[in-house]
Amino acid sequence: MMINFNSILSLLSPHDNKFLPLLKELAGVMVRASALLSELFACTDKERRDELCREIKVEEINGDKVSARILKELNNTFITPFDREDINEISDRVEEIIDTINHVAQKVSLYSPQHFSPCMTRMTELIQSGTVEAQGAVNELDSLKKNDTHFRHHYKEIKRLEEEADGVYEQGITALFRDETNPTELIKLKEIIQELEKTANKINNTGKVLKSIFVKYA
Repeated sequence: MMINFNSILSLLSPHDNKFLPLLKELAGVMVRASALLSELFACTDKERRDELCREIKVEEINGDKVSARILKELNNTFITPFDREDINEISDRVEEIIDTINHVAQKVSLYSPQHFSPCMTRMTELIQSGTVEAQGAVNELDSLKKNDTHFRHHYKEIKRLEEEADGVYEQGITALFRDETNPTELIKLKEIIQELEKTANKINNTGKVLKSIFVKYA
């Protein structure tokens, strides 16, 4: 039987509490980036779109900085509130969401599509809702052992939103190839919607990590 040395010590020693605030800070960056993304796809003004893409890039840089701080603290801290692998996994998955949101925005900036399809707008709404649920779960980590009801609701809702996003994506791709007559716009929109679908999948991956933490610690 393998013994987790860090888990045993965590029962005997005080926890370093800097990690949960850092994870909450990173989750906040994720939610702000997703809100900007949703605004981007609802916007029709070209100058405002460009501004929103730049703001999303700023959040992506902020996310990188927080992730680097988490990694530095993991390297310098002996006792952590959860296994250091779990803290690192949450940080990596949330950072991936922020990165992918930025990829969507940069493709919008690069391609300057003439319009967005309704399915794209809906997917950004689902992405924003998914990040809010992921943030909610991260915020519940410090009370997971006392009351897991809200935590379980968050990761289950992440899965539901991802399944809805899959359906919207499939309908959107079908409609795109059926209705878009401009080949150049077709290519642009196809790449953007695929990046949106990838973002939804990244959020679901984060939900899976959160679920595994629930199984381990609740």
